[in-house]
Amino acid sequence: MPDLLAQGADPKDHWRRSLTSGRAVQIGRTTSELAIPWDRYASGAHAELMWNSDRLRVRRLPSARNPVFFRGEELDTFEVRSGERFAIGDTTFTVIAEESSSSSDSRAVVQERAVNPDDLKKLPFRDAPRQLDVLRRLPTVISSAADDNDLSVQLVNLLLAGILRAEVIALVVLASPTDSSTNGDLKPGAVTTLHWEGRRFAGTEFQPSRRLVQEAVARQQRTVLHVWAAPRTNEGKSEATFTLQSDLDWAFCTPVRGESCPGWAIYVAGRVTGDLAASVVAPLTENELADDLKFAELTADVLGSLRQVRKLQRDQARLNQFFSPTVQKVLTTAEPEAVLRPRETDVTVMFCDLRGFSHTVEAEAEAGHLLEILERVSQALGVMTQQILGHEGVVADFLGDAALGFWGWPLADPKMVRQACLAAIGIRRYYESHTRQPGSPLAGFRVGIGVATGRAVAGRIGPNEQAKVTVFGPVVNLAARLESMTKQLHVPILIDEPTARVVREMIGATEARVRRLAKVRPYGLETPLVVSELLPPEGPDELTNADLTNYERALDAFLIGDWNASFDALHLVSPRDRGKDILTGCIIANNHIPPAGWTGVIDLGQK
Repeated sequence: MPDLLAQGADPKDHWRRSLTSGRAVQIGRTTSELAIPWDRYASGAHAELMWNSDRLRVRRLPSARNPVFFRGEELDTFEVRSGERFAIGDTTFTVIAEESSSSSDSRAVVQERAVNPDDLKKLPFRDAPRQLDVLRRLPTVISSAADDNDLSVQLVNLLLAGILRAEVIALVVLASPTDSSTNGDLKPGAVTTLHWEGRRFAGTEFQPSRRLVQEAVARQQRTVLHVWAAPRTNEGKSEATFTLQSDLDWAFCTPVRGESCPGWAIYVAGRVTGDLAASVVAPLTENELADDLKFAELTADVLGSLRQVRKLQRDQARLNQFFSPTVQKVLTTAEPEAVLRPRETDVTVMFCDLRGFSHTVEAEAEAGHLLEILERVSQALGVMTQQILGHEGVVADFLGDAALGFWGWPLADPKMVRQACLAAIGIRRYYESHTRQPGSPLAGFRVGIGVATGRAVAGRIGPNEQAKVTVFGPVVNLAARLESMTKQLHVPILIDEPTARVVREMIGATEARVRRLAKVRPYGLETPLVVSELLPPEGPDELTNADLTNYERALDAFLIGDWNASFDALHLVSPRDRGKDILTGCIIANNHIPPAGWTGVIDLGQK
């Protein structure tokens, strides 16, 4: 991957960024990706860059106040090849397109030492106050980093402050030799540099020794020190002109252990000069690098541990979004892999869909309020989530403006139907109490809910980083179909017959009630279904128990073809009941005469 190196007039003003082929980016004093805030001669957005195949196309933007120089000329548009430079103000940019093999890998290793971490622990810090003061900032660096790139930059700068003998420090990654997918697009066994910094920046590319990284991370799995040149005296000088590659005599690589940092390592390199000359290959107790080795080892341990804690915290937060406290307790007391493994089990599934969403989005979009509608939908889905989790359920998925929850997994639950029905009633009540309140985030929204019980496969699918818990099976499709039918049957909650049977037998009327609504054949299905409505307990704004009794009488007469008796019983049900529309409409449409061969089944058209 090609890189762009920026170097300002001050040695500390520099960075190194990767370029993506075919993607245009802007460079300037205040641009978001390639910013050079130190250069007063650069405009906020000064030039547009695009890497294409083997060269970088540079175009000066019309808003730029000052010129762009390439090969000593002021040019508005030009192309830069690998190794070439261009300048904006006081900042020089170098393009590095090809990874050259590390010069340190081409030299013979004079000394190699694998350092035992236990031996380092026995050694005291010679400059403990300074190094521990630097180290105490590590937790803040890790917790405040926006992403791995930000972490790499902050960590390398922190290490430079702690290891004064280092000329170059880098955070590197060794791709797994057995998994080509490890660390993105890296080839197995390849080494990539997340970020590096040098004390004397010469505008050259830095390549760590792949041989050293592989030895430390893959083979020894401990800190390894390589010395490439014989130690020089105080008067000894390198014959080569200094660059970040040619004048590095030693380097050590310290693996960062833990599954949160796969293949990560700290790479430190420097020159053999001064008091290092006689001790770089000496025993640890006499080695001037001992402090630096110990500091890098301690930093790697803290980094790995804190990254692992953050990973566990993110995993726990992810579980909190989908699992009730009871399920979370199971996961903390048992092996998660075994608990979350997919298996066939009895479940109760609830599908809950938001109504009025499309109309509201259209209206808000016209008014330019899309962020506001997003916030409202988030709160609406939050109500569903709270009720599902609050009644010991699992949130399986969000499908646009709908939520899928289920009960009966990972532990079998004899109360799963009760919990699902109480969650459905809780959602209905919340919406009904808020949808008519002016200014409420839920104003204008309604819900349709389908609940079904049966066999399904439930469990976790996908890799650990993107795993989700879900449920598969006909019962899930049935719950979704019941939710869809609430629109046609004009009731908020529909349940299937197995669920209705449990409600009648195990749930008291003070918690929930149920009435058979009709025997229907949904569009696209051949087998008819007896669908029932789930209702809250009797109350001021609810159907009375007498209404339900009269409706049951009307349905019985309707099913056997006594439509006049059915029609009379329907008149005894509250006129506010929209649920009776399905029977009333069918009777009126057929002029009170059942069709020939009547079986009690109402065919539903498309929703």
